[in-house]
Amino acid sequence: MSAALTSGTRSRTRRKVGLLIVTGLIVVVAANAHLLYVAVTSQPDCVDHVRLGEGGSGVFGAAKSACLPGAGQ
Repeated sequence: MSAALTSGTRSRTRRKVGLLIVTGLIVVVAANAHLLYVAVTSQPDCVDHVRLGEGGSGVFGAAKSACLPGAGQ
């Protein structure tokens, strides 16, 4: 009788571990899908920054801005 009880307990434990692994994989795949979706669909607004040729020495700015001057303000 002890062997039958151990076999049943082992089977339930295996199912729980398998379910936890599958759940973890689903969470990881869903998180990566969400990050990919946000990366592809988001378009940040233009941000004020020092433009090339403006400012003094020691001031950093965008190398090549994709925003037009005055846009997004």
